[in-house]
Amino acid sequence: MARTRTPVVTGWFTEDAAGGGFRLLGTRCSACTAVFFPREDAYCRNPRCPGGGELAEVPLSARGRVWSYTDGRYRPPAPYVSDPDAPWEPYTLVAVELEAEGMVVLGQAAPGVGVADLAVGMEVEVVGGVLNEDADTGTTWTTWRFKPVGGAA
Repeated sequence: MARTRTPVVTGWFTEDAAGGGFRLLGTRCSACTAVFFPREDAYCRNPRCPGGGELAEVPLSARGRVWSYTDGRYRPPAPYVSDPDAPWEPYTLVAVELEAEGMVVLGQAAPGVGVADLAVGMEVEVVGGVLNEDADTGTTWTTWRFKPVGGAA
């Protein structure tokens, strides 16, 4: 059965290689220029916004710098899927300050990237990743990951 690639959260990223590759998607307020991720489609969350602006989808920076990182040594809660009978493998969480926006976004590191491979201030890029594969439905649930610039994904 062919697998269907489905974002774990619709509208939070795009995998459009023709449109610039994998990018997180946020929204920008036209009144105050504040940028939000996760996206905001109802109202501007900036308390200093003068109001009256429109929220438009914007691709966020493809690169940023490691702000902080840690390893996860526990099975994560839903929506992450974890087989209790499978051996547990720690994962690495990375907080990245995006290059242009200056906001910090949290995500997992790409497979094979551990805490020993990271340093605060290191340049990383956002890449597509697989959260889970559901053999029953033929769905591959996709998400975002961070990897060091020039590193393997």
